[in-house]
Amino acid sequence: MSYIVELRDVGFSAQGRELVRDLTFRFEEGEAVAMVGPSGGGKSTVLKLAAGLCIPNEGEVRFRGVNIGRMNRQETLAFRKEGAFVFQDAALWANQSLFQILELPLRVHFPAMTADERRTRVEEVVDEVGYKRELGIRPAELSRGEQKLIAFARAMVCRPRLLFLDEWTESLDEKAVQRLMSIVQKMKDDGATLIFVSHDPRVIRWLSDTVLLVSQGEISFRLTDDQVDSDEDLGRFMEVGEAL
Repeated sequence: MSYIVELRDVGFSAQGRELVRDLTFRFEEGEAVAMVGPSGGGKSTVLKLAAGLCIPNEGEVRFRGVNIGRMNRQETLAFRKEGAFVFQDAALWANQSLFQILELPLRVHFPAMTADERRTRVEEVVDEVGYKRELGIRPAELSRGEQKLIAFARAMVCRPRLLFLDEWTESLDEKAVQRLMSIVQKMKDDGATLIFVSHDPRVIRWLSDTVLLVSQGEISFRLTDDQVDSDEDLGRFMEVGEAL
C-alpha cells in the first residue's frame, strides 16, 4: 500500500490555542478523502498541515516518506509542483492581475516554458473552469464566485497530482459546481489524490472514498466507501459532526 501523505503524532497550536492534538493518519495514493465536522473543529487546519502550509509543533508530516518540515529547496519545489491548494477564501494576490496570478506557478515550476506557452496554458485552464471575463483585471473586481474559479484555475494550471481543496464549491452557482466536480472527477479517474473539506453531501458522496469527522482537533469517526454511498449513514454522520 502506497501512502502519499502521512501525519504522524501531529500537534499544532496557534496564538496559545491547541488546534490539533496527537493526530495520526495516512492518505493513500489515488484516494479521495473528505473531511467534515463542526465550524472551528480543525478541518482546515488539518488540511493545511497535510499540505505543508502549517508546520506542526509536534510530530511530523511526510510526503512520499520525506518530512515536509525538513525538505531542501529542490524537494519543496517538487512537492509544490505536484500538490495544489484551493483556499476557502480564494487567497488571490490583491496587487496582481488575474493573468499574473495564474502565470506565476508556471514561471516557478516550468522555467523553460516560453511566454506564449504560458499564455496558452493559462487560457486553457480558465476556459476549462468556465471563467469568461478578461484576465487583465485584479481580484477586487470579481465576485466571490469568480474569485473561487480563479483560485481553482490557479491550482489546476500545473496539472497537479495531489489536490487540497477547502470548501472549494462554496459561493458557486450550480452550473459552476457541476463543472468543477467533473474536472475533479476526471482527475480522480486518472489517479490523482484528493483531500478536501466540504459541507455539501453531493460532493462528498460523488467523490470521496473515505469521510473523516474532524472535531476538537481530532479525527473522531471515519466512514468507509460503502457507508459513504448510503444516504442514511452519510446524513447521520454529518448531523453528528455539526452537533459536536
